[in-house]
Amino acid sequence: MEPAVTDHVEIKKYNHPTGGWGSLKSLIRNARDQGLLLSDIWSTLLKQNKADGYMCVSCSWAKPAKPRPFEFCENGAKATMWEQTRKRCEPSFFAAHSLTELLDWPDHDLEEQGRLTEPMRYNSTTDKYEPVAWPDAFGDIGAQLRRLDPNSVVFYTSGRASLEASFMYQLFARIYGSSNLPDSSNMCHESTSVGLPESIGSPVGTVQLEDFAKADMMFFFGHNTGVTAPRLLHPIEDARQRGVPIITFNPLRERGLVRFKNPQNPVEMLSPGPGTKMSSDFFQVRAGGDIAAMTGIAKAVLALDDAATERGANRVLDTAFIAEHTAGFVEFEAYLRAADWESIVRRSGISRADLEHVAEIYSLANAVIGNYGMGLTQHRHGTENVQMLCNLLLMRGNVGKPGAGVSPLRGHSNVQGQRTVGISEKPELVPLDKFQEFYGFEPPRQKGLDTVETCEGVIDGRVHGFVGLGGNFVRAVPETGLVEKAWRNLDLHVEVATKLNRSHLIPGKVTYLLPCLSRLEKENQANTFYRSRASSRNWRRRRSPARARSLGTTGLRTTLASATRSSAASRHISRTSTSAFSRRAVSIATSRRPSASGKPQTRRRTSNCPRRWKPIRISIFPAKMC
Repeated sequence: MEPAVTDHVEIKKYNHPTGGWGSLKSLIRNARDQGLLLSDIWSTLLKQNKADGYMCVSCSWAKPAKPRPFEFCENGAKATMWEQTRKRCEPSFFAAHSLTELLDWPDHDLEEQGRLTEPMRYNSTTDKYEPVAWPDAFGDIGAQLRRLDPNSVVFYTSGRASLEASFMYQLFARIYGSSNLPDSSNMCHESTSVGLPESIGSPVGTVQLEDFAKADMMFFFGHNTGVTAPRLLHPIEDARQRGVPIITFNPLRERGLVRFKNPQNPVEMLSPGPGTKMSSDFFQVRAGGDIAAMTGIAKAVLALDDAATERGANRVLDTAFIAEHTAGFVEFEAYLRAADWESIVRRSGISRADLEHVAEIYSLANAVIGNYGMGLTQHRHGTENVQMLCNLLLMRGNVGKPGAGVSPLRGHSNVQGQRTVGISEKPELVPLDKFQEFYGFEPPRQKGLDTVETCEGVIDGRVHGFVGLGGNFVRAVPETGLVEKAWRNLDLHVEVATKLNRSHLIPGKVTYLLPCLSRLEKENQANTFYRSRASSRNWRRRRSPARARSLGTTGLRTTLASATRSSAASRHISRTSTSAFSRRAVSIATSRRPSASGKPQTRRRTSNCPRRWKPIRISIFPAKMC
C-alpha cells in the first residue's frame, strides 16, 4: 500500500446526530477495510467491557455493573477491529522502504500496514529495519543497558498494557536502577493528579456511575465526548430526557454534546427525528479562557447570594459546607469581588448575560457534576483550571453527596490503573519499602524523569536510552521537531508495539522494534485492568495471537530482564511470572497507606467519599484569570 500523501484537505459538513445509522455504517465499513467483515470479530465485540470478556482498548470510560448487550461504542469497536486487523506488516515491507522514505508517510498510513510480526533491528547503512532473532535482540539490548547509567535510561509506558505487564515493567526498571517511569498520563491528566489533591484531597474524581442518574445539573468543560468517551452519551441522554440542564463550554462545537441518536435504541433509530439535544446551553469559550468563564459564573453566584441575603431568603452559597469542609474561602471571595466583568468577557469570549444565566441555573440545582477533559488539563495553567472548577463546585457544596462531584474524564484506557501498580516517576507514590521487603532488592529512591523532563533530557543529552512499552512518544510530546532532531543521538532506542508509528522511524544509535501481543490475545495468564469510577477486574484474553513470533508483554519483560541482569533482575522478575505471583504483585502495589491507628485506610471514590475519609480540610485556592 502506498501512502495517501496530499496537500488537499476536504472538510465535509455533517448535519446528522452522533450515533444513529451513520455509526452502524461506519462499523461495517471499518470491518470490511480490516478484512474482518465475515470473521468472528462480532462475537468478540459482544464480550467487550463485560465481566467475562475483555476491556476496551480505546477510552477509559467506566464499565457498568449491569452492562448492555452491546457494551461498546463505535470508536471502541473500531479500536478493537484496528488492533485485530488481518493486515500484517512483514519484514518484506521494511525491506522495500527506508525509514527516510517512511517519514514522509502520514501517521494513518503507517499504522494501516497492519500488525508487526517479527523483531527488527535498524541498520544505519541501509536505513532500513532488518529481521533479528529474539535471543540476539534480547542479548544486545541487555548488553546495551548494562553499559548505560540507569539514571540516563527512560522506561515509558502507554495505557495499552495490562496491570501485570505494567507492574513487571516498572519492577524491571527499578531493579535495573532507574526511576525514570513516565507514562502518557504526564501528557493528559497530570494537572488533575496535581490539582485535585490540593483542592479535595484526592488525585481522582469523586463521582461514580450511579451519580449521573442522581444529578440535576452537569457542567462539561473541554471534553469532546462523542469522540473520546462515546458511552458517556448514554447517561447524558438519560439526564436530558429527565430535563437535567447540561451546560457545555468548548471552543469546538463537537457533535456528541449537540445531538445524539442511540444506536442501541430501535425506536430512536427508526424515528425520523434529529435525536436528543444533548446540551441545554453550549458556549464556545475562547481557547484558554476557561478560568475566566468559571470566574464569571462564580462571581455571578456570589452576587445571587448577596441578593438572597439582603432579601432574607435562603443563601445560595452552602455556608455550612464551606465552614466545615473548606479553607481559604475569604481569599477566594475577595478575588471574585475584585474581578472585573470587562476582563472576564474579553478573556472568555462569553457575554456577561450568558455567564449570569449559567449562574442562575447553577444556583437552583442541588446536585451538580463538573465534568472536564483535556481541554482544561493540557494548558500551561492546567492545574489552575482544575482547581477553579473545584472552587465552583465547592461554593455550593457539590462534593461529597449523591449526584454531585468533580469528574475528570480520563482519555486512554488503563493509564490511571497503571499508576496504581508503580508506573510513576514520583517515589512517594510507589510502595518502595514493600518492593524491598518482598523482592529483596533496594529500589532507587530519587525522583525520576517525567515526560517533559524526558524531552528536556533527550534535547540536552542527559537521556541516553529509551525503552517504550507501546505509545507514540515522539509524536505525542510538545516540540516534536526539537525532540525528533535530538532523538537520533540516543545510544539505545527500543520500542515494544503492535503496529508501526512515527516514533519507530526516528532511530538512535542502536534501535529495536519488537512486536508484542495485544491485550485481547491469549497469553498464559489472566490480566487485570483498572476500572475508572469502579474497581479493578480480571479480564480474559479471547483472541489468538496475530503471529506466533510475537511475544506477550509479560513474557517479554521477563526475558529482557534476564538478558539485562541474569543474576538479579531475572530472579526477582521471575517471581511474578505466574498468575499467583502477579496477583500478589498487584496487591502489594495497591496496598493502602496505614492510618494513625496502624490499620489500612479505605479511600473509596464513592459519591460521599470526602466524608468517609479521615477528616480533611478542603482548600479553596484563589485563581487568576490566565
